[in-house]
Amino acid sequence: MARRTGEKAILFPWERSDRLRLPWARLLPILAALGMMSLLALLGRRERERAGVRSTRATLMVVREAVDGYRADHDGRCPDTLARLRDEGTLRAAPVDAWGRPLRLTCPGRHNPDSYDLTSLGPSGDLRGLDRLE
Repeated sequence: MARRTGEKAILFPWERSDRLRLPWARLLPILAALGMMSLLALLGRRERERAGVRSTRATLMVVREAVDGYRADHDGRCPDTLARLRDEGTLRAAPVDAWGRPLRLTCPGRHNPDSYDLTSLGPSGDLRGLDRLE
């Protein structure tokens, strides 16, 4: 069927012949893929940090029970270092946090003057950091 000369045609978006839109049409899927990959990387990093915090909290609980057991056996005195707990067989290995840094034992504690403070420096490793775990 032949088209009349004055008749307008209805075209779908993919049937148009806009030469200026062609580079953007090829670039959009690439930009969307890059955006999705960066979002997944950001979420993965955040989840790894949260998993490290959970793991360190569990380690702190185990070491806290070992220190309490040591204090019960030694008239309320704290161990000199956490390595002493490993030497006596209370712990299997030297306690470290999820980022590979050793835990810190302060006896008597600054927050608990009658007891002790057991802390991890957290993901940043900064002593004055806000992400410290106690």
